[in-house]
Amino acid sequence: MLAGLCCRHAPLDRCALMGEHSREQVFALIRAHLADELDVDPEAIGESTRFREDLEADSLDLYTMVQELEDTYGVSMSDEQAAQILTVGQAVDFVLAVDGVSDAGR
Repeated sequence: MLAGLCCRHAPLDRCALMGEHSREQVFALIRAHLADELDVDPEAIGESTRFREDLEADSLDLYTMVQELEDTYGVSMSDEQAAQILTVGQAVDFVLAVDGVSDAGR
């Protein structure tokens, strides 16, 4: 599962996330939230940053990250999909792929 976007604060404003998202926008929002929730420097988080190894995220962090992505971006992620997402960049890829499918259906 994923690590990081804990729910200590209210989810990111979903209205600001509706419609098409650029890779930079999604990455910036995920990075900012990870930095806040895991108390790390945002500049230390890149697309290749690994949730467990680099951010030292635990199982609860991984679970809450999945929940936050689902709530914030309106995506649905199975346990199998979550287990395959190991880096911040892979999380961005997932959001963009699912968002593109959602937008195409509108």
